Amino acid sequence: MIAFNKRLFAALVGLSLAACANAAGDAPANLKADIQKKFPNRPIESVRTTPLKGIYEVVMEGRQIIYTDNRGDFILVGDLVDVKNKVSLTETRMKELTRVDFSSLPLDKAIKLVRGTGARKVAVFSDPDCPFCKKIERETIAKLDNVTVYTFLYPLAQLHPDAARKSALIWCAADRQKAWQGWMFEGKLPEGSDSCPNPVADTVALADKLGINGTPAMVFESGELVSGAIPVEEFEAKLSAKKTK
Repeated sequence: MIAFNKRLFAALVGLSLAACANAAGDAPANLKADIQKKFPNRPIESVRTTPLKGIYEVVMEGRQIIYTDNRGDFILVGDLVDVKNKVSLTETRMKELTRVDFSSLPLDKAIKLVRGTGARKVAVFSDPDCPFCKKIERETIAKLDNVTVYTFLYPLAQLHPDAARKSALIWCAADRQKAWQGWMFEGKLPEGSDSCPNPVADTVALADKLGINGTPAMVFESGELVSGAIPVEEFEAKLSAKKTK
Protein backbone atom coordinates (compact mmCIF):
# COMPACT_ATOMS: atom_id res chain seq x y z
CA MET A 1 0.00 0.00 0.00
CA ILE A 2 2.89 2.35 0.79
CA ALA A 3 4.45 1.65 -2.61
CA PHE A 4 1.15 2.42 -4.35
CA ASN A 5 0.76 5.68 -2.43
CA LYS A 6 4.20 6.75 -3.64
CA ARG A 7 3.18 5.96 -7.20
CA LEU A 8 -0.08 7.82 -6.72
CA PHE A 9 1.85 10.88 -5.59
CA ALA A 10 4.02 10.69 -8.71
CA ALA A 11 0.92 10.41 -10.86
CA LEU A 12 -0.67 13.46 -9.25
CA VAL A 13 2.47 15.45 -9.97
CA GLY A 14 2.19 14.28 -13.56
CA LEU A 15 -1.41 15.43 -13.68
CA SER A 16 -0.43 18.92 -12.55
CA LEU A 17 2.12 19.09 -15.36
CA ALA A 18 -0.45 17.89 -17.85
CA ALA A 19 -2.81 20.71 -16.89
CA CYS A 20 -0.17 23.22 -18.00
CA ALA A 21 0.65 21.45 -21.25
CA ASN A 22 -0.98 21.67 -24.65
CA ALA A 23 -3.05 18.71 -25.73
CA ALA A 24 -1.42 16.58 -28.40
CA GLY A 25 -2.09 13.41 -30.36
CA ASP A 26 1.03 11.74 -31.72
CA ALA A 27 4.36 12.77 -30.27
CA PRO A 28 5.69 15.88 -32.08
CA ALA A 29 8.03 14.86 -34.89
CA ASN A 30 10.92 16.93 -33.58
CA LEU A 31 10.54 16.04 -29.89
CA LYS A 32 13.05 13.18 -29.91
CA ALA A 33 15.68 15.37 -31.57
CA ASP A 34 14.98 18.26 -29.19
CA ILE A 35 15.41 16.06 -26.12
CA GLN A 36 18.54 14.47 -27.59
CA LYS A 37 20.13 17.92 -27.92
CA LYS A 38 19.47 18.55 -24.23
CA PHE A 39 20.91 15.16 -23.23
CA PRO A 40 23.77 14.66 -25.74
CA ASN A 41 25.42 11.93 -23.67
CA ARG A 42 22.27 9.84 -23.22
CA PRO A 43 20.96 8.29 -26.44
CA ILE A 44 17.18 8.56 -26.72
CA GLU A 45 15.68 5.20 -27.72
CA SER A 46 12.04 6.16 -28.18
CA VAL A 47 9.38 8.80 -27.59
CA ARG A 48 5.67 8.05 -27.46
CA THR A 49 2.39 9.41 -26.13
CA THR A 50 0.90 8.64 -22.71
CA PRO A 51 -2.74 8.72 -21.50
CA LEU A 52 -2.00 12.24 -20.22
CA LYS A 53 -2.53 14.75 -23.00
CA GLY A 54 0.60 16.77 -23.67
CA ILE A 55 2.83 14.46 -21.64
CA TYR A 56 5.15 12.04 -23.45
CA GLU A 57 7.12 8.98 -22.43
CA VAL A 58 10.84 9.08 -23.24
CA VAL A 59 13.00 5.96 -23.05
CA MET A 60 16.67 6.77 -22.62
CA GLU A 61 19.68 4.49 -22.93
CA GLY A 62 19.75 1.95 -20.13
CA ARG A 63 15.96 1.60 -20.28
CA GLN A 64 15.37 4.67 -18.13
CA ILE A 65 11.86 6.06 -18.49
CA ILE A 66 11.16 9.76 -18.01
CA TYR A 67 8.24 11.98 -18.99
CA THR A 68 8.26 15.35 -20.69
CA ASP A 69 6.09 18.08 -22.23
CA ASN A 70 5.75 18.63 -25.99
CA ARG A 71 8.95 20.67 -26.19
CA GLY A 72 11.14 18.82 -23.74
CA ASP A 73 11.36 21.84 -21.45
CA PHE A 74 10.24 19.97 -18.33
CA ILE A 75 11.12 16.50 -17.11
CA LEU A 76 9.20 14.28 -14.70
CA VAL A 77 10.91 11.25 -13.17
CA GLY A 78 8.72 8.73 -11.32
CA ASP A 79 5.82 6.32 -11.76
CA LEU A 80 2.84 7.16 -13.92
CA VAL A 81 -0.12 5.44 -12.27
CA ASP A 82 -3.55 4.51 -13.59
CA VAL A 83 -5.46 5.50 -10.46
CA LYS A 84 -8.74 3.83 -11.49
CA ASN A 85 -7.12 0.44 -12.09
CA LYS A 86 -4.38 0.87 -9.48
CA VAL A 87 -1.68 -0.04 -11.99
CA SER A 88 1.72 1.55 -12.47
CA LEU A 89 1.98 2.22 -16.20
CA THR A 90 5.68 2.88 -15.75
CA GLU A 91 6.24 -0.52 -14.16
CA THR A 92 4.23 -2.24 -16.90
CA ARG A 93 6.22 -0.45 -19.57
CA MET A 94 9.51 -1.33 -17.86
CA LYS A 95 8.58 -5.00 -17.96
CA GLU A 96 7.99 -4.67 -21.70
CA LEU A 97 11.35 -2.99 -22.23
CA THR A 98 13.30 -5.51 -20.16
CA ARG A 99 11.63 -8.60 -21.62
CA VAL A 100 14.22 -11.10 -22.90
CA ASP A 101 13.91 -13.73 -25.60
CA PHE A 102 14.97 -16.73 -23.53
CA SER A 103 15.78 -18.78 -26.65
CA SER A 104 18.37 -16.17 -27.67
CA LEU A 105 20.51 -16.68 -24.56
CA PRO A 106 23.89 -18.40 -25.17
CA LEU A 107 23.17 -21.25 -22.76
CA ASP A 108 26.43 -23.00 -23.66
CA LYS A 109 28.18 -20.23 -21.72
CA ALA A 110 26.31 -21.03 -18.51
CA ILE A 111 26.72 -23.67 -15.81
CA LYS A 112 23.81 -26.11 -16.15
CA LEU A 113 21.92 -27.70 -13.25
CA VAL A 114 19.05 -30.14 -13.88
CA ARG A 115 16.64 -31.28 -11.17
CA GLY A 116 13.87 -33.81 -11.74
CA THR A 117 12.46 -33.56 -15.24
CA GLY A 118 14.21 -30.24 -15.85
CA ALA A 119 11.08 -29.12 -17.69
CA ARG A 120 11.02 -25.56 -16.36
CA LYS A 121 13.94 -23.31 -17.22
CA VAL A 122 15.54 -20.20 -15.79
CA ALA A 123 18.79 -18.32 -16.35
CA VAL A 124 20.50 -16.75 -13.34
CA PHE A 125 23.21 -14.10 -13.54
CA SER A 126 25.26 -14.59 -10.40
CA ASP A 127 28.43 -13.22 -8.78
CA PRO A 128 30.36 -15.75 -6.65
CA ASP A 129 31.03 -13.09 -4.00
CA CYS A 130 27.50 -11.70 -3.89
CA PRO A 131 25.80 -12.51 -0.55
CA PHE A 132 22.33 -12.27 -2.10
CA CYS A 133 23.37 -14.75 -4.80
CA LYS A 134 24.31 -17.20 -2.07
CA LYS A 135 21.00 -16.51 -0.37
CA ILE A 136 18.95 -17.33 -3.46
CA GLU A 137 21.03 -20.46 -4.13
CA ARG A 138 20.56 -21.77 -0.59
CA GLU A 139 17.02 -20.61 0.21
CA THR A 140 15.30 -20.71 -3.18
CA ILE A 141 17.05 -22.59 -5.98
CA ALA A 142 17.97 -25.46 -3.65
CA LYS A 143 14.24 -26.03 -2.98
CA LEU A 144 13.15 -26.21 -6.62
CA ASP A 145 12.28 -29.40 -8.50
CA ASN A 146 11.68 -30.23 -12.16
CA VAL A 147 13.82 -27.30 -13.21
CA THR A 148 16.88 -26.55 -15.32
CA VAL A 149 18.96 -23.66 -13.99
CA TYR A 150 21.52 -21.98 -16.24
CA THR A 151 23.98 -19.94 -14.17
CA PHE A 152 25.83 -17.18 -15.99
CA LEU A 153 28.93 -16.12 -14.08
CA TYR A 154 28.68 -12.35 -13.75
CA PRO A 155 31.40 -10.94 -11.48
CA LEU A 156 30.83 -7.35 -10.40
CA ALA A 157 34.45 -6.22 -10.43
CA GLN A 158 33.87 -2.85 -8.77
CA LEU A 159 32.17 -4.45 -5.78
CA HIS A 160 34.04 -7.75 -5.63
CA PRO A 161 37.60 -7.48 -7.02
CA ASP A 162 38.29 -11.21 -6.65
CA ALA A 163 35.02 -12.41 -8.20
CA ALA A 164 36.38 -12.62 -11.74
CA ARG A 165 39.20 -14.93 -10.65
CA LYS A 166 36.80 -17.13 -8.72
CA SER A 167 34.43 -17.23 -11.69
CA ALA A 168 37.22 -18.40 -13.99
CA LEU A 169 38.41 -20.96 -11.43
CA ILE A 170 34.90 -22.40 -11.14
CA TRP A 171 34.43 -22.50 -14.91
CA CYS A 172 37.78 -24.24 -15.40
CA ALA A 173 36.90 -27.01 -12.93
CA ALA A 174 36.31 -30.51 -14.28
CA ASP A 175 32.79 -30.47 -12.80
CA ARG A 176 31.57 -26.87 -13.02
CA GLN A 177 28.25 -27.44 -11.27
CA LYS A 178 29.95 -29.24 -8.37
CA ALA A 179 32.53 -26.46 -8.15
CA TRP A 180 29.81 -23.78 -8.18
CA GLN A 181 27.78 -25.41 -5.44
CA GLY A 182 30.90 -26.18 -3.43
CA TRP A 183 31.69 -22.50 -3.32
CA MET A 184 28.16 -21.16 -2.83
CA PHE A 185 27.19 -23.66 -0.12
CA GLU A 186 30.49 -24.51 1.57
CA GLY A 187 32.86 -21.70 0.66
CA LYS A 188 35.28 -24.14 -0.97
CA LEU A 189 36.93 -23.23 -4.25
CA PRO A 190 38.07 -25.98 -6.60
CA GLU A 191 41.76 -26.69 -6.97
CA GLY A 192 43.35 -26.16 -10.34
CA SER A 193 43.97 -23.43 -12.87
CA ASP A 194 41.89 -20.36 -13.67
CA SER A 195 43.56 -19.81 -17.06
CA CYS A 196 41.38 -22.01 -19.29
CA PRO A 197 39.27 -20.37 -22.03
CA ASN A 198 36.15 -19.10 -20.28
CA PRO A 199 33.05 -17.04 -21.18
CA VAL A 200 33.17 -14.63 -18.23
CA ALA A 201 33.93 -11.55 -20.33
CA ASP A 202 31.16 -12.57 -22.74
CA THR A 203 28.60 -13.01 -19.97
CA VAL A 204 29.51 -9.62 -18.50
CA ALA A 205 28.91 -8.07 -21.93
CA LEU A 206 25.64 -9.99 -22.24
CA ALA A 207 24.44 -8.69 -18.88
CA ASP A 208 25.25 -5.13 -19.94
CA LYS A 209 23.32 -5.62 -23.17
CA LEU A 210 20.28 -6.88 -21.27
CA GLY A 211 20.43 -3.95 -18.86
CA ILE A 212 21.43 -6.09 -15.90
CA ASN A 213 23.56 -4.15 -13.44
CA GLY A 214 23.24 -6.17 -10.25
CA THR A 215 23.06 -9.72 -8.97
CA PRO A 216 21.27 -11.99 -8.70
CA ALA A 217 19.20 -11.40 -11.84
CA MET A 218 16.91 -14.03 -13.31
CA VAL A 219 15.54 -14.45 -16.82
CA PHE A 220 12.49 -16.72 -16.89
CA GLU A 221 11.13 -18.57 -19.93
CA SER A 222 8.25 -16.09 -20.04
CA GLY A 223 10.83 -13.44 -20.90
CA GLU A 224 10.50 -11.65 -17.58
CA LEU A 225 13.70 -10.24 -16.11
CA VAL A 226 13.73 -10.04 -12.32
CA SER A 227 16.42 -8.63 -10.05
CA GLY A 228 17.06 -9.57 -6.45
CA ALA A 229 16.76 -12.61 -4.21
CA ILE A 230 13.04 -13.34 -4.42
CA PRO A 231 11.40 -15.97 -2.15
CA VAL A 232 10.81 -19.49 -3.39
CA GLU A 233 7.02 -19.05 -3.72
CA GLU A 234 7.45 -16.09 -6.07
CA PHE A 235 10.22 -17.90 -7.94
CA GLU A 236 7.95 -20.92 -8.46
CA ALA A 237 5.15 -18.73 -9.82
CA LYS A 238 7.46 -17.09 -12.33
CA LEU A 239 8.86 -20.45 -13.41
CA SER A 240 5.33 -21.54 -14.30
CA ALA A 241 4.32 -18.31 -16.02
CA LYS A 242 3.41 -18.57 -19.68
CA LYS A 243 5.43 -16.91 -22.39
CA THR A 244 4.08 -13.58 -23.56
CA LYS A 245 4.42 -12.06 -27.00
